[in-house]
Amino acid sequence: MPPLAAANKYRTFNPKTFLSTIDHGRTVTAFAKKQRVFVQGESADAVFYIQQGKVRLSVVSTKGKEATIGLLNERDFFGEGCLAGQTRRMCSATAMTDCSVMCIKKKPMMEVIHRERTFSDMFVAYLLTRNIRYEEDLVDQLFNSSEKRLARILLLLAHFGKDGKPEVTIPKISQETLAEMVGTTRGRVSFFMNRFRKLGFVRYNGHLEVHSSLLNVVLHD
Repeated sequence: MPPLAAANKYRTFNPKTFLSTIDHGRTVTAFAKKQRVFVQGESADAVFYIQQGKVRLSVVSTKGKEATIGLLNERDFFGEGCLAGQTRRMCSATAMTDCSVMCIKKKPMMEVIHRERTFSDMFVAYLLTRNIRYEEDLVDQLFNSSEKRLARILLLLAHFGKDGKPEVTIPKISQETLAEMVGTTRGRVSFFMNRFRKLGFVRYNGHLEVHSSLLNVVLHD
């Protein structure tokens, strides 16, 4: 297949529609806001796909300290560690909003990956893209100020820099959760959020709205 034709096929491929055709080992469940999808330490035997809503991934240390390690959106996968031999969940997954989540058991998921080339290519591309995101997160934590890290998190939540129109309205998220993701204190998050609001980068109108001008904070040295 010519490169252009392959690219067009990839862009038009809808994983939600495709996954709905799996004959067995697939269920779709509705999760209410704050409901657990799975808990750290549980048996890992399935992959999940978000049809609607947002999901938060978090880990708890042996001392009971919790940290948010990722916020996922519609069309994101999670729980794929089981495909590489992970037997227990390394984190917990919690619905941030009302969600519709598809659960695909490990065996049929592996069968689909081996059988369907287009889906396999899309799934690998997704995992590589997310790995790049994790590398960027690490660099962000090592070299950027907490103000820049907060600005980047807000822009990512609003989908700036991704295909399509930015989702400028962010679902309700506590400053404690933002502080966990940024790696700073709630007081510092509050200070920076007030600064962003005064500069017109964000706006509170019953919800949080992010303006593209917040990119200036990330790009400024």
